[in-house]
Amino acid sequence: MDDTISKVPIHLKMTLTTKEAAEYSNIGINKIDSMLRSPNCPFVLFVGTKKLVKRKEFEQYISQRLVI
Repeated sequence: MDDTISKVPIHLKMTLTTKEAAEYSNIGINKIDSMLRSPNCPFVLFVGTKKLVKRKEFEQYISQRLVI
């Protein structure tokens, strides 16, 4: 049996790490992290203490904004 793990492309993932979200959106990691810390952030998902970015909600949020 092959021990390689197949990787899911970023555009198919449901959630992204801050690093993946930064690569996907061309927004800096620090800016994404500050957005995730803001109250009522519509695209943050907490898994224990880990923060993940909900990809579809993140895309909608970005597409509706002129300035971040």
